[in-house]
Amino acid sequence: MQRRFVLTARTSFGCFVLGTVSLLALANAASAATEDSQPIEQVIVTGTRETTLTQYTTISPVDQYGTEALQSTVSSRLGDTLATLVPSFKVERMPASDGSEFIRPATINNLSPDMTLVLVNGKRFHRSAYLGSNGSQATDLDMIPGFATERIEVLRDGASAQYGSDAIAGVINILLDDKPGLATYAQGAEYYYGDGLQLQWGGRAGFLLPRDGHFAITVEYNKSNETSRTHQRPDAIAFQAENPQLKLANPVQRWGNPDLQTIKGAVDVAQPLIADVEAYAFGTVGAGRGTSDINWRNPDTNTSVYKTTSIFPGFDLRTAYPTGFTPSEGIDYIDSQTVVGVRQKDSDTFTWDVSGSYGLNDSRFFLNNSINASMGPESPHDFNLGHMIESEFDLNFDAVYRLRLGFLPDAVNIAFGAEHRQETFQIKNGDLASYEIGPGAAAGLASGANGFPGFNDQEAGIWSQASYAGYLDIQTSLTQDWQVDVAIRDESYDDFGNTFNYKFSSRYEIVPGLAVRGAYSTGFKAPTPGQSHSTNIGQGLDTVTLQVFTNGRLSPTNPVAEYFGAKPLKPEESKSATAGLVWETGFGLTGSVDVYKTDVTKRFTESQTFKVTDAVRAKLEAEGVSGASGFTSVSFFTNDFNTMTRGIDVTLNYGLPLGPGNLDLTGSYSYNSTKVTSGAMAETANYASRVTYEQGMPQHNFTGTVVYTIDPVTVTARVRYYGPWTDSSGNTTGNIFQRFGGNAFFDLSVGYDFMSGLTVRAGAENLFNTYPEKATYQASRGIDYSRHSPYDTNGGDYYLRFEARM
Repeated sequence: MQRRFVLTARTSFGCFVLGTVSLLALANAASAATEDSQPIEQVIVTGTRETTLTQYTTISPVDQYGTEALQSTVSSRLGDTLATLVPSFKVERMPASDGSEFIRPATINNLSPDMTLVLVNGKRFHRSAYLGSNGSQATDLDMIPGFATERIEVLRDGASAQYGSDAIAGVINILLDDKPGLATYAQGAEYYYGDGLQLQWGGRAGFLLPRDGHFAITVEYNKSNETSRTHQRPDAIAFQAENPQLKLANPVQRWGNPDLQTIKGAVDVAQPLIADVEAYAFGTVGAGRGTSDINWRNPDTNTSVYKTTSIFPGFDLRTAYPTGFTPSEGIDYIDSQTVVGVRQKDSDTFTWDVSGSYGLNDSRFFLNNSINASMGPESPHDFNLGHMIESEFDLNFDAVYRLRLGFLPDAVNIAFGAEHRQETFQIKNGDLASYEIGPGAAAGLASGANGFPGFNDQEAGIWSQASYAGYLDIQTSLTQDWQVDVAIRDESYDDFGNTFNYKFSSRYEIVPGLAVRGAYSTGFKAPTPGQSHSTNIGQGLDTVTLQVFTNGRLSPTNPVAEYFGAKPLKPEESKSATAGLVWETGFGLTGSVDVYKTDVTKRFTESQTFKVTDAVRAKLEAEGVSGASGFTSVSFFTNDFNTMTRGIDVTLNYGLPLGPGNLDLTGSYSYNSTKVTSGAMAETANYASRVTYEQGMPQHNFTGTVVYTIDPVTVTARVRYYGPWTDSSGNTTGNIFQRFGGNAFFDLSVGYDFMSGLTVRAGAENLFNTYPEKATYQASRGIDYSRHSPYDTNGGDYYLRFEARM
């Protein structure tokens, strides 16, 4: 049975109204209560097993973002929120990208999206099933409800020796709110352009359990309508002029944000069992549905679809689609993770934590308003394309022993542990009609669902990978002013073998309030089962030979791919060095400056396309290679090139009383440069790919926020600056690149506390309705702005938010 997640606009409006009514009722109940005004807990839990370190005293650079910051942005998508707050964190908006418009790639320091490890409450969060650009398989941050989050810590340093695979660029640790209390919000937003209506509602309840236990539950709903920043295609204008009796849509296809709706939840519970020992569990669950247009099919030029043939007497697709058709691709997805465990805490000598977790991402792709032309009149117009499923099972044992030695000023913090992880990737077939080669293929009619053929028998399968790891992390103070940390981790994978990583880091306080810090580490990103074993191929019928042909990306272990040099994937490996200065003053000014360098070798990408000639095909057949007779061209994932990334991160925070209120200033600047140092991408023939890879993201980024509070009014102003960047122009000669200049966006909001616990906030993001330069690339398809833009290209967005807490 197919799972479908469908919420109508009427349901969306009803949820919005219900949330608002609930909020007002809660506000009345809270009128006699006092607002929970406890400050954000400043102890850092990411990148260290020491439990007393703060953002200033931690050895590694860690940024901390609390509730107010996380809820100061319009979007309900956690990735967008982090992109607004963290200059080195970027999210690409990818309209019509066969999946990336729904599960969008996000990067730290311009490294691959799956080189940043995501944790929830300190436990590894599973990755998405979707394989994006260059085979990247990253976590879908947007499946974690932001309203359930107390704070987020972002470690800007390599941490594979501490956490294992994926932590080359750093770690994002999302900490769920477990405090008692009730909260709800309702928010509506829309772009100045008049589209993209967003309705959000969230509710949270936290309760104390006996003996200082807790139970917290959160539900969050979002409905975001599509946007369109598009011009009419020139060929559509010509078609309309030649067929005045027909009425074409204007535009015939839409480029912009997808239509998206999600419902997400989170639970966090802990209950003491005996003294200092408690059982705990937490988890998240989300479901969503998104749709987006892909390319319009012109009846005059798409002859592989609009073609009459004696095979289907009397059938003409112009009857069904007289003005052409624009397929709508979409995704239904379910995402969940559950963690259960027992831990001993609150001991000055020895603590331990035993846990197990299971995470699942099931993404079903569909295509509507299309056709399998080779099936003629028997073809459906809507297709189930199949599922991609990722599941991960983790067992963890973590312990910390505090050894006290008389000659050291503090105890030696000895952390050690072990992990077993089982990762499974699965592809399920789509409907037969979504990939079938029908009888019309012999006459040149295209087979498979037009626009996105479904997963066929050759692609379907299930693959697993197991790993075992052990680590040791020793941290201590050699003097009152000098801290050191040494971490090692050994990990074994049944796919490719063993990997060993280490990290040395240190911090020295020069004078009170001013310290230097630095680290050197090695890291790795293990290939996933999806990267190592999945295929993405298309099939058709050669109209001359009447033989089925197959082309596309094969598994690196496929014998046909091996003939062209494919080898089993190896881990991407890194060496990282950081050095920095951090300060904390008595008059409210804190900040840091950190420089870094990360070298990554054996990076994943897709190989060039190899043509399977008749001679090669005959040789493969003679060697008994299964399926070789049908292949015409192949590519595969490979460890292809090496890169060097260098940069600097600067943070500043300043708070002071000013006039009748309080002023808080925060600023973050990031400079990042990535160069391809060797490998196939460094070769002259790949110059265009290398330029867009090295310059496809801004090198200079800045975020500055000013918050001024005069009770009961809070004014928040933010500026976001993105430096110049480069994209392909789409030209094969002449100006093959398009350089986009820097852009600054300004956000402004005003909040008013009507009573204790009730707040109304109105604001705008991109206050001055700034748009980037229009893109020349694929303008003939109606695209106004680059598909690879590192920022939103929809213009200004205004919103109104009601929130109540007690």
